[in-house]
Amino acid sequence: MARERERYRDPLVVGRVIGDVLDNFQRTISLRVTFGNKEINNGCVLKPSQVINQPRVEIGGEDLRTFYTLVMVDPDAPSPSEPNLKEYLHWLVTDIPATTGANFGQEIICYESPRPTVGIHRFVFVLFQQLGRETVYAPKWRQNFSTKNFAKLYNLGSPVAAVYFNCQRESGSNDQIRRSSMSSH
Repeated sequence: MARERERYRDPLVVGRVIGDVLDNFQRTISLRVTFGNKEINNGCVLKPSQVINQPRVEIGGEDLRTFYTLVMVDPDAPSPSEPNLKEYLHWLVTDIPATTGANFGQEIICYESPRPTVGIHRFVFVLFQQLGRETVYAPKWRQNFSTKNFAKLYNLGSPVAAVYFNCQRESGSNDQIRRSSMSSH
């Protein structure tokens, strides 16, 4: 009973990452994602201006002969109420050796910074252990990507780690002007 309750407090379950993007899994490797000096914790909020540059990603593990694939997706594209492009693939790095970071792997889909236009979007980083080196390839397009299907296609099994953050459009001066003109009518 306590274990069941604990599962429902898992931020990946609460944020519907498990369900929408992933099936339930057991985290076995550490995954640390930082944008500048801001480390990502599940459900934290970042502004698009904070995520322009690709993050630093550090992974755990022990055996340097083990390789990992990192996937970054937006399951809420183009809007959380109508996510008909879901999942949108923002970044894909393969052949990352254990105990290193994404910069040691092969970037096969270059980082595209989040620029949500409507609503609050979840941006999910998922780490998979590969069967071997050079066994994972780039999909043909970014939209309508499926992390689950991708994992099946390349026999990646369950994720070994995942973390996500929330992001929404920053209010600009045009929004302020539009709002003030609307309220005066």
